[in-house]
Amino acid sequence: MKYESFLIKYAEIGIKGKNRHLFEEALVNQMKLALRRCEGHFAVTRSSGRVFVDALEDYDFDEVVDALQHVFGITGICPMVVCRVLPIEELAAEVVKFVGSEYPDRHHTFKVHTRRLDKNYPLDSMQINEELGAAILDAYPEMKVDVHQPEILVTVEIRERVYLYSHIIPGPGGLPVGIGGKAMLLLSGGIDSPVAGYMVSKRGVRLDAVYFNAPPYTSERALQKVVDLAQQIAKYSGTIWLHNINFTEIQLYIYEKCPHDELTIIMRRYMMRIAELLAKKYDCLGLVTGESIGQVASQTMTSLAVTNEVCTLPVFRPVIAFDKEDIITMSKKIGTYDTSILPYEDCCTIFVAKHPVTKPVAEVIRRHEKNLEEKIDEMVERAIETDEILIVEGSGVRKYQGN
Repeated sequence: MKYESFLIKYAEIGIKGKNRHLFEEALVNQMKLALRRCEGHFAVTRSSGRVFVDALEDYDFDEVVDALQHVFGITGICPMVVCRVLPIEELAAEVVKFVGSEYPDRHHTFKVHTRRLDKNYPLDSMQINEELGAAILDAYPEMKVDVHQPEILVTVEIRERVYLYSHIIPGPGGLPVGIGGKAMLLLSGGIDSPVAGYMVSKRGVRLDAVYFNAPPYTSERALQKVVDLAQQIAKYSGTIWLHNINFTEIQLYIYEKCPHDELTIIMRRYMMRIAELLAKKYDCLGLVTGESIGQVASQTMTSLAVTNEVCTLPVFRPVIAFDKEDIITMSKKIGTYDTSILPYEDCCTIFVAKHPVTKPVAEVIRRHEKNLEEKIDEMVERAIETDEILIVEGSGVRKYQGN
């Protein structure tokens, strides 16, 4: 079966009231960007609460569906057969042909559902349903009508053309990227933070990301692992500016000057400080982390409160209430799990304390951070100066060449 067009279904966008057109336009723009990676030319249009993709030349069906399945905001992709508006007898013949082609095994229940947008068509929707249903039964007597729970729903839309479809390929859902502003993701090489990035992007938020590198304690393979994770997220979120920050000097200084059971929490506070400075520089409205309550010592409620203390921007934690298995399941779904489990450690793993404090006291942490006052501000400035920006897209990575 050759599909000439796709009907794109959305859910939450449909309840946006007077702002609905803004969400639809954002969805159309994201679809156009996704389809640029596919061979062929496509027209993406909006009409009467519908979004259509029309193929203007030959294309690879699987490639197009895969591209659309990475566009947030889409809940369903309906491949359609298109014909001109026909008298009911000829339309019935087209529908019979369509059903026969789509379902070689016809031992199914079915229902015909018609939307008549062209009010000049001589029959109303109910009459069309009856005529088309009767034609299908005449042609395929092994099929049965079930108007309540049909196995096959044959949908007919009569507009300036007639659209026939019966399959709905699931999309990722959510809201189109860009509609919700931009946030800075603290991206490590673990399982959690890529999932957090995916989830907040699904709510329409564009992403930048920061990775804290610790050479020579972490390897180039550890950095490449993070780049690969960012590239997988970018297939959904669009282009990510990945900031690679050298954090070694700061970590060694904290290791030298602060109690070892507080290493993790103090290092985390400085990561958040630097991430926020970058976020404000690049017009991000918040920070995103992969923290989950109780998963490790730095993610107890007390630790998270102490970490939050150094931030003025909001910190979003999409997986905060997820079990580890929930996060793993999601990472497998979005294609990051196999990369996340590669044995290349990041700076948090290398410098972790043997017995980290689980209930840090903010006043005590602040007092011990005073041990760093002599050099830490200069070190933070130097760390930001090491910022190597990689522009990560689903199709590739390049270094930022700006000033």
